[in-house]
Amino acid sequence: MGRMFGTDGVRGVANVHPMTAEMALEIGRATAYVCKKHAKQRHTIAIGKDTRISGYMLESALTAGICSMGVDVLLVGPLPTPGIAFITRSMRADAGMVLSASHNPYQDNGIKIFSRDGFKLPDVEEDEIEDLITSGRIRDIRPTAHEVGKARRIDDAGGRYIVFCKNTFPEDETLEGMKLVLDCANGATYKVAPTVFSELGAAVGTIHSDPNGININERCGSQHTEDLSARTVELGADVGLAFDGDGDRLIAVDEKGNRVAGDQILAICGKMYKERGLLRNNLIVATVMSNFGFFKAMKELGIQQEVSNVGDRHVLEMMQQKGAVLGGEESGHMIFLSHHTTGDGIIAALQLLWAMRYYGQPLSALAGVMTPSPQRIINVNVESKPPLEELKDLQAAIQTAEAELGDRGRVLVRYSGTQPMCRVMVEGPTNEITERLTRALADVVSKSIR
Repeated sequence: MGRMFGTDGVRGVANVHPMTAEMALEIGRATAYVCKKHAKQRHTIAIGKDTRISGYMLESALTAGICSMGVDVLLVGPLPTPGIAFITRSMRADAGMVLSASHNPYQDNGIKIFSRDGFKLPDVEEDEIEDLITSGRIRDIRPTAHEVGKARRIDDAGGRYIVFCKNTFPEDETLEGMKLVLDCANGATYKVAPTVFSELGAAVGTIHSDPNGININERCGSQHTEDLSARTVELGADVGLAFDGDGDRLIAVDEKGNRVAGDQILAICGKMYKERGLLRNNLIVATVMSNFGFFKAMKELGIQQEVSNVGDRHVLEMMQQKGAVLGGEESGHMIFLSHHTTGDGIIAALQLLWAMRYYGQPLSALAGVMTPSPQRIINVNVESKPPLEELKDLQAAIQTAEAELGDRGRVLVRYSGTQPMCRVMVEGPTNEITERLTRALADVVSKSIR
């Protein structure tokens, strides 16, 4: 069957294996069983979700599974994924579970699990949960009578998280005089994000903040910033901030409507952190997908870089290994480890706004800290994922492209860890060369993987 847990939990089309109510119940039971190893009188697991219509079904199933194992449930409701990590830690729950498929379309859903310290659940515990389910051992463990768990709603979770986010912004700074536009992706940030920024003094306008269960990420949010660019320019705002469906990503738009992606935000914040003496070990962790321009800018700033595999889990692991407090991805996942245990779009936005205040410059000027190399990514849908190194035609095409690029660019072909697709990325000296080589490689991928 392959490993149930991908790079960001379990994910798939809702009501289709593995994202069925039956599987959610089993995952809830197995997670509860693993949590009961903690030495406590009574155990609890927090459950949060984004705004997908399937969240109701899966939340009920997860709750039933957890309670059936004698563990209590704290129902948080719609809240950004990093908000669940915070609630889990602050309420001393044994684990936190999030129902979300992040930036995926509404028909998908997923289950992410945080450990009691607010970090993503370690691989070894994910493997134990999966083994309990696939072996069937979990089905024979059934507490009865007073040992069955119960569930209750945490009505003030959003307020707690808002205070937590605001406390990551310098106490001697405000956002007074700044005009912001927020794109909430019709997702989990739709209530809390406007409150955070307005309570810090900003004039806040919102778009795509009216979720109906099926419009999450639909032509909006961090992957589709066209509406945000137009509204930011129309309103004369200082900056536009786009979150994804579960609120752990941020993509910005400057006052001219230009997109400012993860690498540029990392570069801006990294420069400020270095000048403020906050950049521990003078180090930023990026990924293999980070732009050439980012690494060039960091070298010019005298900042060290480490490169991890794609995925915020891998970024965090390397940050912890190397002692870094700042890391992230071009896609908008950014981890400010001195503030939170996981990627948080709202906290990343607050750090970016702090940089704008600190330098007293518009975002368009700050974004000039790095010049992105021409980059093109094409996502090719695939039905299977055979080892790429065994696809001879693809390997030959990659070698041909790399020979043409020489030291002027690079090629990266990899499978998505969360979706049935193969990502083809090329960076090159010009847009024309980059586009041509990317399309050629994507065509080979389409023909090689059927």
